[in-house]
Amino acid sequence: MQIESLLTGLYLIKPKVFEDHRGHFFESFREDVLKENGVETNFVQDNQSLSQKGILRGLHFQTPPFAQGKFVRVIKGAVLDVALDIRKDSDTYGEFVCVELTEKNYNMLYIPPGFAHGFLTLEDNTIFAYKCTDYYHPEAEGGVLWNSPELNIPWNIENPVLSAKDIALPNFSEFVSPF
Repeated sequence: MQIESLLTGLYLIKPKVFEDHRGHFFESFREDVLKENGVETNFVQDNQSLSQKGILRGLHFQTPPFAQGKFVRVIKGAVLDVALDIRKDSDTYGEFVCVELTEKNYNMLYIPPGFAHGFLTLEDNTIFAYKCTDYYHPEAEGGVLWNSPELNIPWNIENPVLSAKDIALPNFSEFVSPF
């Protein structure tokens, strides 16, 4: 496994993939490798979603004391994955990382607490899976509007399919971070 730091605490994980005429094999989670890189690995919940092309989910987070770290990957299809630093004391507050995660590149992302997270599906029938370091608490939900002008995230889509909840999220300029 190769791990690359993108922003403080945010890591791109590239597993070693073994492929032959039968298919492929790779380790999708190695606690020891993540710990060696300072990643909290007390995962308590696994989630999975199925989405068609053009679905945008996010940018979401959970507020303290229920903040979540997430270990995300694509099982089938492809997404543009976005992690936005919302840690007020961070040197990279308001900066984001966009990474394409696909069933073909096998890349994964560890997103620590203090980041808002979202993804846009690039293919039909995309299956997105992630581990969380805390349980889901509806009362702790928070978010930032996906197309906040001050962020200028290059989603490369004008009219994604959004939930009513995601449409109502605040612009980053109006957002007060709980981190």
